[in-house]
Amino acid sequence: MSNEGMFGVKGTGDTSGYGGLVRAVSNLGSTERPYGGYFDQVADDLERAYPDFADAITRVVVDRGELTLHVKKERLVEVAKILRDKLLFEMCMGVSGVHYPERTGSELVALYPLLSMTKNQRVRLEVSTSEVDPHIPSLVEVYGGNNWHERETFDMFGIIFDGHPGLTRILMPDDWDGHPQRKDYPLGGIAVEYKGATTPAPQNRRSYK
Repeated sequence: MSNEGMFGVKGTGDTSGYGGLVRAVSNLGSTERPYGGYFDQVADDLERAYPDFADAITRVVVDRGELTLHVKKERLVEVAKILRDKLLFEMCMGVSGVHYPERTGSELVALYPLLSMTKNQRVRLEVSTSEVDPHIPSLVEVYGGNNWHERETFDMFGIIFDGHPGLTRILMPDDWDGHPQRKDYPLGGIAVEYKGATTPAPQNRRSYK
């Protein structure tokens, strides 16, 4: 499988000059033990502290020096509380959204990088949901600093964080149609005006090839 064109664009709309770019995409399965470094200890400690580990964690992936736990969305809050309170991952560095249109039923992904300042360790949580039911539990009650990060991910990707105290757009106007960082969002077609001057939509600009 490969994505053609910058940002996965196919056919039209790519005015970047990189329309010939082809990038291989790999889908990683679960990593076999031993994971290496402190990753085995983190997994062992989580299994001991959380009896439902095997049911809540669908995959454990070690890639490019990072440990990622793929968590069922209905178990996200439970896992986050255990990681914070028992394994001392006191800080969540925010949440990022990703859109995989080709993954039927799990097109939208939320990524949470956690940091243990006490132990100088890092782990990532990954949670997926579908475009037709884009709901994921909010982690604001566990990590209060996620408030604005969840709003931005909702704004840009359309992921609805259930339980968020005020889930509204944070970058785009409240009545904006669509979510600009999803891959099905049109690259152009909306003229932007700055103090009376009009910038053409991307497909009407010069193509650098």
